[in-house]
Amino acid sequence: MAIAPITGMLRKRFWLDISTGLGLGLSAGAAFWYGYELKARAHQEAFYLKLEKEKLAAAQS
Repeated sequence: MAIAPITGMLRKRFWLDISTGLGLGLSAGAAFWYGYELKARAHQEAFYLKLEKEKLAAAQS
């Protein structure tokens, strides 16, 4: 039993669904990365930098 090829409206709808999904996925990923992840990493880096400075100060004392 052969499957009929995707033609006409279904093919147009398929490409619309794929492009919409990719566009929304990339937009959500960028919003997460720039809205949350970079701020969280900066906060984490500041914490570890402070911790390292405290360790160096304690070692010099």
